Amino acid sequence: MKFEVKDTDLEHIFECGQCFRWDMNEDGSYSGIAGSRPARIELEDGHTLTVTTPAEEAGGSAPDGEREFWYRYFDLDLDYGKIKEELIRRDGSGVMEKAVSYGSGIRILRQEPWEMTVSFIISQNNNIPRIKKNIRGLSHAFGEPAEGLGGETVYSLPSSSVLASLTEDDLAPIRLGYRARYLIETAKCVEERGMDVIYEDPGCLCGVGPKVESCIRLFGLHQLESFPIDVWVKRVMSELYGLDRVSEMADFAERTFGEWGGIAQQYLFYYMRENSRKGEKNRE
Repeated sequence: MKFEVKDTDLEHIFECGQCFRWDMNEDGSYSGIAGSRPARIELEDGHTLTVTTPAEEAGGSAPDGEREFWYRYFDLDLDYGKIKEELIRRDGSGVMEKAVSYGSGIRILRQEPWEMTVSFIISQNNNIPRIKKNIRGLSHAFGEPAEGLGGETVYSLPSSSVLASLTEDDLAPIRLGYRARYLIETAKCVEERGMDVIYEDPGCLCGVGPKVESCIRLFGLHQLESFPIDVWVKRVMSELYGLDRVSEMADFAERTFGEWGGIAQQYLFYYMRENSRKGEKNRE
């Protein structure tokens, strides 16, 4: 499947901290799974997005509904070019203009809410390589298998019913630490109250504080005004905007970025993290 795109960069999208189930290949493409759908994603000349499913790799056609799924997954009906211009105009300080230049190809993926709930509970006080390892281990141990690219077997995340039936001892080999209890209790809550609890009140779930709730709302529910404030965003808001309290940062984001706060957050997050990495390399 091919899609003509603008304002899209795979590294920006898959390495900006919003998803944990995609890995870069040597040629710059990405392989992974979205929900229960394995695929390889390529971008040619910055304008042609190619999604290859296992069926297509085998010489067949993509199953019904696949094209619609991936179009929605990459949020291709939203004009990110106009949003970038608007965020730069609203900011007025030059900070957002610099941030956009670093992550200009970021798009907020439309990911599955349960997957994002599990992923961001695991993300607490964790780094991205370890988050990905934890999610991979959880999926391999308790998820449903699917045929991936190249004949590889990939696994979806376990459902809430499966997780709710497990104990902390069952999850011990995955090395989730205290997050194991959070996942089990959250799964039990979803089983008791249904998936609506994630849509209506994710903050009530076990282990879901303000930052994780904001991430679930942004990356799982596509509530683009949500502005997660993690350590990187605290740094950029303090160093570049002169704000010190989280409440000030949240108020500033709501007042300045409004309905596009989550997109602004991703540009700022990526900008600060990438600059920090470059600074570390320069000191080596």
